[in-house]
Amino acid sequence: MLTKRELLRTAAMTTITLAATRTVPAFAQASTDRPGFLKAKDVAEAGFIYGLPIVMNYAVMYEYAVDRNSGQFKAPFNQIKNEPNVFTYKDTAIVTPNSDTPYSFVWMDLRAEPIILSVPAVDPKRYYSVMLCDGNTYNYGYIGNRATGSEAGDYMVAGPDWKGVTPPGIKKVFRSSTQFSVAGYRTQLFNADDLDNVKKVQDGYKVQTLSAFLKQPVTTAAAAVDFPKIDKELVKTNFFEFLDFALQFAPVQENEKEMRAKLATIGVGPGKTFNFRDLPLEQKLEIGLGMKEGERKIDEAVASVGKDVNGWRVSSLPGDSAHYNGDWLKRAVAAKAGIYGNDAVEAVYPLTRTDSDGQTLDGSKHTYTLTFAPGQQPPVNAFWSITMYDGKTQLLIENPINRYLINSPMLSGMKTSTDGSLTFYIQNKSPGADKEANWLPAPDGPIYLVMRLYWPKTESPSILPAGEGTWQPPGIKRVS
Repeated sequence: MLTKRELLRTAAMTTITLAATRTVPAFAQASTDRPGFLKAKDVAEAGFIYGLPIVMNYAVMYEYAVDRNSGQFKAPFNQIKNEPNVFTYKDTAIVTPNSDTPYSFVWMDLRAEPIILSVPAVDPKRYYSVMLCDGNTYNYGYIGNRATGSEAGDYMVAGPDWKGVTPPGIKKVFRSSTQFSVAGYRTQLFNADDLDNVKKVQDGYKVQTLSAFLKQPVTTAAAAVDFPKIDKELVKTNFFEFLDFALQFAPVQENEKEMRAKLATIGVGPGKTFNFRDLPLEQKLEIGLGMKEGERKIDEAVASVGKDVNGWRVSSLPGDSAHYNGDWLKRAVAAKAGIYGNDAVEAVYPLTRTDSDGQTLDGSKHTYTLTFAPGQQPPVNAFWSITMYDGKTQLLIENPINRYLINSPMLSGMKTSTDGSLTFYIQNKSPGADKEANWLPAPDGPIYLVMRLYWPKTESPSILPAGEGTWQPPGIKRVS
């Protein structure tokens, strides 16, 4: 089964043995207008950085909305799938998944007509949000407590080419930059006994085509698409073929023209001419070396993203097209650190792989503590959490108490010190019955921790601007 972490780890490992043993047809020899070896390698490197979020998004879409046998399939296009439970270690399609809020998903095919998303009235005390993210991984709009309020409403999502009249009653129109897009719903779960209440909210989420909303007959239909199968093995060599495929549904934006023109020089672009397996050995090496170097640069940037605050990296990575403004490395880092992350105004994600001394977190070697001083818990309008991931895969880990995170709604069941401080025990084995209430189980190996501040406060103390705010996350202390 494909995980996005496996996709990332294998995407650049083009095998020279495969390339050397493949028979190359005469028509695939380098053309006179193809750039030289080093320049082509540079194009592949830049193209990998530019294209990684797009290919990652396509892989998730394929598993969630296309391949019914993927093991991760949710629902066909334009149909909502409500997840009545939070994510666990069994959910592997998305790296660094949120386990705070039961998700709902709808993958939208916007080619023929817009989609209407209707939400019910939601108790203002219950955080919820609907994040709209397109095939470029741009967060182009929000519905929810922070963005639109807690009242019921109908919202329209239109594709890049739609030209029509907005019907009465629509509160807002959102415009996707690509013809396929996803709406990711997050509905707060207070505790295990609250699940039925979450399901009632989810039952109020409605998805309709514009024609169905208007109770009119469908006048146009989108053509069938032959979506290419994607998995970790195919991505090793077919990365640019998947990018090539996805770009046909993403009309070029002004700040992409230069990159698209570069990609065209190695056969990626309109006409879908790129076929790795039919390239001469030299061109296979160009592509493979470029991808590997691109991945190295992304990994380095992920490790140093944002500002180091007590060992946590604090940044405001995700956003819309204007937020990235053609900074493809920034967009790739946002996807690799955790694809489908929120804008900073919706949530901030301090993340760490190190303790307060800068040493790598490793549950097989050490135990750790994290302490919030009295009155120093994360300042939010909604809630906060700290989630544990396997440091190698960035996936949730199986553990004996089925606890993947600690969040603020859980605090009533935890122990505080006599001075009012709150200490969590981060370790692979139980810290003992007297401390287990505050235990965050860790993997037997590298640790990756992500703190989530949902709807962070803007007044002091605040984590905003991200990394520069007056509130700072405390460092993780190594105990043994």
